[in-house]
Amino acid sequence: MSNEPYTQGDQGAESEEILRLPYPNKKEGEMFGIADQLLGASRIKIMCADGKSRMGRIPGKIKKRMWIREGDLVIVRPWDFQEDKCDVLYRYTKTQASHLSRKKVLPKNLDIF
Repeated sequence: MSNEPYTQGDQGAESEEILRLPYPNKKEGEMFGIADQLLGASRIKIMCADGKSRMGRIPGKIKKRMWIREGDLVIVRPWDFQEDKCDVLYRYTKTQASHLSRKKVLPKNLDIF
């Protein structure tokens, strides 16, 4: 046994894992959006892929797990009964957003990565 301290990042380059990114489900009306302005009280103004600006609600399970900042790429689902409001379902990291941009998955009006 060696006396060198074990570090978590010491597994080597061959232990690279592949993660699958979630995509918006078009059948359920989900779409990409960009966080435009933080309004407080779990509300955020989002520019959606269809060109509309909506008031987004951040559910508690997402609010506790990941922070959403201005400029983040998110998946949103517009409400059935109020078209100008939506729920935030997922937030992409900057690395994931740039990967989606390179793969040409993002719409042209949201491709700022």
